[in-house]
Amino acid sequence: MSAAPDAHGTAKAGPTTLARTLGPLMIWGLGVGYVISGEYFGWNLGLPLAGTYGMLAATLVATVLYATFVLGYAEVACMLPQAGGAFVYASRAFGPKLGFLAGLAQWIEFVFAPPAIALAIGTYLSLKFPGLDALYFAVGAYLVFTTLNIVGVSASAKFEFFVTILAVLELVVFCGVMAPSFTWAKFSANPLPHGWSGAVDALPFAIWFYLAIEGIANIAEEAKNPQRDLPRGFGFALLTLVVLAIATLILATGAAGWEAVVYDPPGSETMSDSPLPLAVKAAVGPDHILYDMLVVVGVLGLVASFHGILLAAGRATFELGRAGFAPAPLGRIHPATRTPAIALVFNALVGLLALSTRETGTIITISVFGALLMYALSMASLFKLRRSQPHLERPFRVPFYPYTPAVALLLSVLALLAMGRSNPMAAGLFLGLLALGSAYFYLFVPAALRDRRET
Repeated sequence: MSAAPDAHGTAKAGPTTLARTLGPLMIWGLGVGYVISGEYFGWNLGLPLAGTYGMLAATLVATVLYATFVLGYAEVACMLPQAGGAFVYASRAFGPKLGFLAGLAQWIEFVFAPPAIALAIGTYLSLKFPGLDALYFAVGAYLVFTTLNIVGVSASAKFEFFVTILAVLELVVFCGVMAPSFTWAKFSANPLPHGWSGAVDALPFAIWFYLAIEGIANIAEEAKNPQRDLPRGFGFALLTLVVLAIATLILATGAAGWEAVVYDPPGSETMSDSPLPLAVKAAVGPDHILYDMLVVVGVLGLVASFHGILLAAGRATFELGRAGFAPAPLGRIHPATRTPAIALVFNALVGLLALSTRETGTIITISVFGALLMYALSMASLFKLRRSQPHLERPFRVPFYPYTPAVALLLSVLALLAMGRSNPMAAGLFLGLLALGSAYFYLFVPAALRDRRET
């Protein structure tokens, strides 16, 4: 049974509603925390495709995409502050069928991002404990942080805020360490190994710099004042991440060339999930205290995103269950902790299955496919709701409408098409997941729900 929304689209208290405990600073911390692992790993996998110039170009495109998308997403998030995020917005705009598709795309993004991050956590820790398989650490991360999210959102958010602050400070220290070693000659070495077309192929890894910032919307139902605090959280979080992403990319590759932060050992074809330690090793050596500090605090940066996305993913899955579009147990809240415990456990099982493949690049790409489809549907929902439901209260309105959301919509669609061309295997897996989800929708969701229209 779902709680009925009030006049502002906020769910009233009831047996399936979440506790409101999050203030503006915590929301900023969650927004940065969801994403900050993108600065610590993943982006470097785009360098063999694009080089430094191509990766920088792809990152600038991704920055424009997210700057415009976040502004549009903040409008609908404040208008309909519920845990389902894009699922709620698209359902309200277009009805259950497209709403379910948006919810499924969002679920794919949030459930496939954590296993990639868990693999990076394992890789970072294996630098300090080389005798242990990185997969053991990755599985351990799932067990520990799924449990922490079940314990309660207040404890989860406080922990997330703490590790996010440490991760941001560590990136500032990293930039300070790398800056003296930066040279334009190293940054410009082999800058376009496959020409400018490589920038298109690198888009998933540039998007990884910012992926999941929209998870802020999924904790809207737990914000003390979502209409006031969500736009601030989105804006300040994105500004923080843009500065960190550009600085990390330029300084990490400008000390010893981009190959030094991709291949480990040097000269091999083995791509690493720990580019920042490789960069520091090239700049000051592996025996320097800053190298050890980066490895330890770098794990905390990865943990911040891993833990935060688990939090957002649990809410996304919970909302599908609460609405009747996924098995009913997924929409239940633990009576003691008031958290979506069953949804969190289900997501962890899917993540562990993906984790077992050890295919970091493919897992990232599938997550990005889900994100881009969700972004496109969310911006389309914004346009539709502006026309069809002008009576809804909009505490925040996207500036420069309709141009801002139009840019986000166009870039999302173009990036989807470009990625489909350059990543056919991952695209096929993504389409397979959409097909499985759609089969469930038409076979098991009651017709009364499938054909319902929101008002």
